[in-house]
Amino acid sequence: MSLSNYKGFAACGGFSYGDVLGAGEGWAKSILLNARARDEFETFFKRGDVFALGVCNGCQMMSNLHDIIPGAAGWPKFLKNKSEQFEARFVMVEVAESPSLFFSGMAGSRMAVATAHGEGRAVFADGIAQANALVALRYVDNRGAATETYPANPNGSPAGITGLTTADGRFTILMPHPERVFRSVQQSWHPQAWGEDSPWMRMFRNARVWVG
Repeated sequence: MSLSNYKGFAACGGFSYGDVLGAGEGWAKSILLNARARDEFETFFKRGDVFALGVCNGCQMMSNLHDIIPGAAGWPKFLKNKSEQFEARFVMVEVAESPSLFFSGMAGSRMAVATAHGEGRAVFADGIAQANALVALRYVDNRGAATETYPANPNGSPAGITGLTTADGRFTILMPHPERVFRSVQQSWHPQAWGEDSPWMRMFRNARVWVG
């Protein structure tokens, strides 16, 4: 199988690659330590006409592929939650101003989203890497401020960081699960005026617009 015919991919969560801690890193190593797979993915990422999204385990996986993703060198690893527990809950996030194609036109939006992970705490190599990170999503408190306080921030990530992208916006990684709440009825509450789709549906439509 070749990635040459694909315009994009989504690396999903839900304990993809195993119902164990560290599964995302193992998933990445199955690519990095296989010469053919590494070559396929590295060639894919170097193309200028493709995109990729990593969610939860997929976020961990792509963060561990940072050496072969242009612009991802400063991405963090995602390690054990500060609570040392698996955290499954609704939290509030804010879409940050970023070049991510998925969040085009959505900066400043604050929306509830599902989270479900045991290893979602972003750990940067150093303060410089964190300062230079292109943040796409942050956990916020009930006043809309970025937070490190539990449970509004379920894993303890610094400055509430829970989503990142690259300078060209083509590759984005997220710890929360927007794909679990793209319909209004999947939200814990929603205004009646929303209709069928929740605001999270826009990020998938943005991807379709980008593909053309």
